[in-house]
Amino acid sequence: MTAAARLAALDSLPANELCQMAEIALAALVDVMNQETTLLRAGHLRQASTLTPDKTRLAQDYVGFARSVQRQRDRLKAQAPDAVARLQLGHERLATQMAENLRVLATSRTVTEDLLTDVAKVVGQQNKAKTYGRAGSVEADPAASARGIAVNRAL
Repeated sequence: MTAAARLAALDSLPANELCQMAEIALAALVDVMNQETTLLRAGHLRQASTLTPDKTRLAQDYVGFARSVQRQRDRLKAQAPDAVARLQLGHERLATQMAENLRVLATSRTVTEDLLTDVAKVVGQQNKAKTYGRAGSVEADPAASARGIAVNRAL
């Protein structure tokens, strides 16, 4: 089935059925994002990362339904106004969940970077040369403090 045929099939669904399918996809997406946020907040980064494929698939499904709902907005408002109102409320829940998820991700990233920076400083201090410089004191090379530590900024 071509992309155009899939779009036409979605657009031709009865109003209540299209809204219900969009609502189901939306609820599943909000649920997986909530699970991910909960795991991230608890510090279970690896477990949270296992949800990424499901989250991606559910987001793609929801976007397809949302675009169809947008294209059919006038028809849906006329034929299923209650279903459209529920979808709008669900979309607001999704926006709230996404904001919380992004906030937790940003916090997790900051904590991770701070931790790695602190470790790099400690490792660098342990490896500094024990020789005297021109002023008669042990010189510290601040650039050497991060040697051997890599920070993955993809988190």
